Amino acid sequence: MFHSIEERLKQRAREVGFDLCGIAQAAPTPHYDAYLEWLENGMHAAMGYLARQAALRRSAEALLPGARSVIAVAKNYNQPLPPDAEARVARYALGRDYHKVLRRDLRRLAASLLELAPKARTRICVDSAPTLERDYAQMAGIGWFGKNTCLINSKRGSWFFIGLLLTDVALTPDQPAVGGCGTCRACIDACPTGALVLRDDSPVAWLDSRRCISYLTIEHRGAFTAEQERMLNGWLFGCDACQEVCPFNHPRASQPERATPTAEPDFNPRPAIAQPDLAALTTLSEQEFLALYAGTALMRAGAEGIRRNARALLRRG
Repeated sequence: MFHSIEERLKQRAREVGFDLCGIAQAAPTPHYDAYLEWLENGMHAAMGYLARQAALRRSAEALLPGARSVIAVAKNYNQPLPPDAEARVARYALGRDYHKVLRRDLRRLAASLLELAPKARTRICVDSAPTLERDYAQMAGIGWFGKNTCLINSKRGSWFFIGLLLTDVALTPDQPAVGGCGTCRACIDACPTGALVLRDDSPVAWLDSRRCISYLTIEHRGAFTAEQERMLNGWLFGCDACQEVCPFNHPRASQPERATPTAEPDFNPRPAIAQPDLAALTTLSEQEFLALYAGTALMRAGAEGIRRNARALLRRG
């Protein structure tokens, strides 16, 4: 039997489909100054909204005045990729848009909190909300920062999405997650474009978006330069290179739950995404794009972005 509100919330989180759940205080985010430095160095490329919204990312109170607690959850999205696909799409984008899935389940968790605390105020945040969600997830015990900038759970690896539920209810926080990569630099060596920049004063690399395949195939607007086109390395949308080589994403006898497939049916791959037809995508109309990709993460790139990516991959063979 679960007696405390915290225990009940964590049990409810498991019932609605989250793999991990923890609680943090709604304190200022510990990596806010590092985030500002990252912006000052131009690592965000052309994503100007990150700089414009920077002040909102300092604390949960900027998004929910009076916030006292942050409930952090994680949902596994891992699944094997087709070995014979003409081009690759990152695992997280193979099925339904994760924003929709996480928001749906966070609404269910928020409803459970309201049953336990009827006067509670809440706000749901997935990664489109201007907050440093990885900071709160680390503070809540979900995982620690790897050199590849991903949050890593020592038992489960990094194939998971993060969601936050901000609330003005004072909840008992969990212990922050602790861990590290040690001397391993597999992710840095595996990045085909050198987008992970390891600094002497930090155990975590900076991600230079200007050289990141995920940025180029999703957020970059307009034509590619010849150099950018060469960077794609067979990826149509996103990139998993730095996670694929991470030792924490490979099971071993003492940690068999690492890299287990997702149990979320909405993340099951859609054939048109898992097995893209590059030639057909080069002439994709807006209507055809919607028919193939409505409700998926590929909507972020838009029809023109997908056409551009497909043409670049075909040109590079």
